Amino acid sequence: MYEVELKFSAVDPALVRDRLAALGGVEGPSRDQVDRYFAHPARDFARTDEALRLRSDGDRVVITWKGPRIDGATKTRREIELPLGPLGERPSTTIERWDALLHALGFRAVRDVRKRRIPFHLPWRGAPVEVAIDEVDGLGMFVELEQQALADGVDAARQRLQSLASELRCGPAERRSYLELLLAGMPSPGGMVDTGPG
Repeated sequence: MYEVELKFSAVDPALVRDRLAALGGVEGPSRDQVDRYFAHPARDFARTDEALRLRSDGDRVVITWKGPRIDGATKTRREIELPLGPLGERPSTTIERWDALLHALGFRAVRDVRKRRIPFHLPWRGAPVEVAIDEVDGLGMFVELEQQALADGVDAARQRLQSLASELRCGPAERRSYLELLLAGMPSPGGMVDTGPG
């Protein structure tokens, strides 16, 4: 499975919400997410363009590996995500237990990325698209468009997201992850292009 993603810095999240609502997007409840990223003990993820993270998302915890980006326009990459922790365990306990395991194996925590996420579900050009408005600590507001696809559906998903980005009047896409932006110490260029109502 591949994650096809486009991300944009958002100048006006209220404007994005209005545009999504006008397109039939259904807003979900906002939630806090904390992503803890790890460095591999034997290979440099920055050079291989991979990522390993633990994510606390409300009452669930997942571990995710992201492979190298496969194109120059989007953040399309292979993704493997697995749920963690026994039912009823506090997410913070699950994170700390897995953190201890990864450290015992030689992995090193690099940084936590904290954000408040407002998710939207939107049918677009015959398929569901996940849209998120993120307020990222230390970076500001972003909009992410995402779709999961098998290898033979990546091109169609990419075109679908680019079409939606155009409809939402997004500016230039940001290919760097939130972690990369935070480590670089600078916010992303680009943004939403406000051309008035509609």
